[in-house]
Amino acid sequence: MRKRLAVYLNLLALGLLLSSAACQSPPPATPLAAPTTTTPATGAPLSRISVMSNGWHTDLVLPRSAALARAAPEVADFPQALFFSFGWGDAEFYRAPDPGLLATLGAAMAPTPAVVHLVGLRRHPALAFPSAEVIDLQVDEAGEAALLAHLRAAFDRPAGRRATAVGPGLYANSLFYDGTGKFHLFNTCNSWTARGLTAAGLLAGDEGDMIRAEAVMSRLRRP
Repeated sequence: MRKRLAVYLNLLALGLLLSSAACQSPPPATPLAAPTTTTPATGAPLSRISVMSNGWHTDLVLPRSAALARAAPEVADFPQALFFSFGWGDAEFYRAPDPGLLATLGAAMAPTPAVVHLVGLRRHPALAFPSAEVIDLQVDEAGEAALLAHLRAAFDRPAGRRATAVGPGLYANSLFYDGTGKFHLFNTCNSWTARGLTAAGLLAGDEGDMIRAEAVMSRLRRP
């Protein structure tokens, strides 16, 4: 963690956006915030999802459901989980336990392959990661379908088959999978989260402005 912090401070001194390449999910360090609920203006049935931030990186968290299992069959790799956290980021930087300056700069400055980080949780994310900020949101049926399509499209599945894990994740109950798209300074883990929320009708604004975790979370918090 000390080495990682030094890298980030060096990048800040160089004028880079601090969190643009910080999609590795270090241990949560933001104060605990009570979950809030945002309800779309619709009479359709609602489902609950969560957005989680550790100050650098955001994840989409969904409860186990048949619809999620169809969209992301990889959740079957965690048979005991009740919630699933999805993160997207740079394939090299995200997976490195202690990335150096070159890996950090590479993730920020040039388009690079992506991976999906899937975490199986047995408890609500606010309980599993008590020092993270977790915001609960209500999504209608159409929004949920759009969000599931966003998750489905994040996995690189050769010939449409279920993706195979490419390595252990950052936690004991997590795995990495090959992802689609390219990570770069203006397409970060937080941009990916924002696109999913926008598709679901839960986030308004220019997605291009939401490369930082705080930019995403500040738009989701109640006034």
